[in-house]
Amino acid sequence: MEFLVEFEVEVPEGTRESEVEQRLRDEAAAAAKLVDEGHLLRVWRRNAVADDPTVIGLYAADSEAKLDGLLGALPLADWMQVTVIPLAPHPNDPIAVAPMSRLPEPRLTLVYRLEAVLGEPLDLGEVSQGHRRIVPQIGGTFEGPGLKGKLLPGVSADWQIVLPDGTTLGDVRYTLQTDDGALLYVQSRGVRHGSAAVLARLGRGEDIDASEYTFRTSTQIETACRELDWLNKGVFISVGGRLQGGVIYETYLVA
Repeated sequence: MEFLVEFEVEVPEGTRESEVEQRLRDEAAAAAKLVDEGHLLRVWRRNAVADDPTVIGLYAADSEAKLDGLLGALPLADWMQVTVIPLAPHPNDPIAVAPMSRLPEPRLTLVYRLEAVLGEPLDLGEVSQGHRRIVPQIGGTFEGPGLKGKLLPGVSADWQIVLPDGTTLGDVRYTLQTDDGALLYVQSRGVRHGSAAVLARLGRGEDIDASEYTFRTSTQIETACRELDWLNKGVFISVGGRLQGGVIYETYLVA
């Protein structure tokens, strides 16, 4: 159920300023917890009058009794006058008549940052798809929340196609080993593109800030490590940056 809740806060006379400040901080923390729990959906300040202390919130709870318990536990509860209006569905509600309710927005969580060292590229020349290059990755390290280790040479490289305008299509396959000995096989397909001038400088091996071009990949990770099995089920993207003699990938889990 949803409820429209109107609060009017009145601080008792003689209350110390330090207590008011502390309660306001505690109230903000409590509101953030209610947001995380899915109870506080929206909140507004009524601005018809500049110093109007009235606050209006949209809440969700299983029942009005449950809502009363949540509101009664707020740090400012004994300073508030509260009016609760239960809300019921309306047949003309735009969300109710929409063909599909809004889907959750994706969130990104950093999994690791890999700094790889590159070897001399093998230039195959023009093939049917474009200019083929194979760039070996000969070492490097990676680290992220709960993950740390090294890149294994000999089983890591980027099979590239360079288009006439300088755009590079990457087929990156590399193997990581965590400090605990777990092996991760990573496959990334992506694109690096930008202005002609920037791509020409990249082609000459110059260091260029990654904000001057786009370097993105879609990524899959495989592992036989039971503790890291969540990697097998994840959807990942990576943001890349090219350096002299190296490349950086920051890989994110899409949730």
